[in-house]
Amino acid sequence: MEYIREPERQVPVIAEADLCVVGGSCTGLFAAVRAARAGLRVILVEKLNCLGGTATAALVNIWHSLHDTQGEEQVIGGLTWETLERLERRGGMQRGPAAHVAYRLNTELLKLELDRYVRESGIRVLFHTSYCAPVTDGDRITHVLVENKSGRGAIRAQFFIDASGDGDLAFHLGQPFYRHEHVQPPTPCYHLMGGPDEARFQELLSAHGAEFGLAQDWGWSSEIPGMPGVALRADTHVFGLDCADGEALSRAELEGRRQIDAILELLRRYDTHPVSLISLPAALGIRESRHFETRYRITKEDLLTGKVFPDTIGRGTYRLDMHHSDRAGITFLYLDGTTETHRDRTSPAEYGRWAATSSTRYYCIPFSSLVQQKYANFMAVGRMLNADEAAFGALRVMVNLNQMGEAAGCAAVCALESGEPVWRLDAGPVIRLMVRGGSLLDIPG
Repeated sequence: MEYIREPERQVPVIAEADLCVVGGSCTGLFAAVRAARAGLRVILVEKLNCLGGTATAALVNIWHSLHDTQGEEQVIGGLTWETLERLERRGGMQRGPAAHVAYRLNTELLKLELDRYVRESGIRVLFHTSYCAPVTDGDRITHVLVENKSGRGAIRAQFFIDASGDGDLAFHLGQPFYRHEHVQPPTPCYHLMGGPDEARFQELLSAHGAEFGLAQDWGWSSEIPGMPGVALRADTHVFGLDCADGEALSRAELEGRRQIDAILELLRRYDTHPVSLISLPAALGIRESRHFETRYRITKEDLLTGKVFPDTIGRGTYRLDMHHSDRAGITFLYLDGTTETHRDRTSPAEYGRWAATSSTRYYCIPFSSLVQQKYANFMAVGRMLNADEAAFGALRVMVNLNQMGEAAGCAAVCALESGEPVWRLDAGPVIRLMVRGGSLLDIPG
């Protein structure tokens, strides 16, 4: 590789805060809100023009159940529940038909509600601002370098949270990371008005997709509150590209839009129902790339047995959801002991059991799974989480990542109050702060 030498330059410090959050997904924003409500000065850096990440930019409008598998005990609260209540009051949320589609969101209205959190909490947000690099002093981060229309600048903070999705800040810090052997592929989502019913839609894609360069695949769709006749569609995957690589991500975005274009051409040729493309995503729906090592790696067995950790900071019930990385289809493992596999769009689902019986009502997320041991004032939180392949398939969804974001925000508060590096931080104060703020409904176990 050829290199050039970038001229040395002075970079102005453009902002100073107690906490800097890189990435404005719900995970990152909820970390920022929890810290701001506890009294920290918070700045949030977001490369797009809105907050919400995959929920808004990638159009994914499903949040999963907040209750145990029996539907009796609410196990997820905090800002996830607060956001759902806010959306329901303005007609931006519908309750869904099943635990895995418990809530359908109008993600345009979600953008507005997330902006309200910023105004109410006094968080400073820099939109259209790209994180570039960290500045460190020993085992502490002192600044992050960012760039926007005003040029290059530095943000000084006492604590930093990486909520970039792929762990860009963690990667630049040299944090140890790994990739799973089977990486769950991304999906290009879109909003479509009209078209045939769902069964016919899938039949058409299965029968004619190959003519338009579409792989045999599996997908889903969802209604959108407040948008009658418009559906969120997630019909395809982009296989074989590493979305943590700049060039590969660009190719993946192009391929995702090509697939949507191909579906529109297919419908025009083989169906008589009028269709209108309403919107394309601002970002590909990325499920997985890097995973960063922390004190504890969550396992499939932890979730399926409902292991309760002494440092539990979140709970969940979403099934273990594994999109096949090299072929069509998806496999689900449910906490009740059953399995479900879809091989393609139209074949009947295959059902089985991973256990003869199971009494697991929810699983737990330990604080130790968020704690790295290299930089004293840093946490990475989001889909870069430390979990095996099957456990990741359950924990990667938004209602679970939201809780991890709230935990990271509370941890930043406790770390700054105690002066302790994150690896020496007692989980007790973090958990108590989460309970006081509603992020944990009680202390499990």
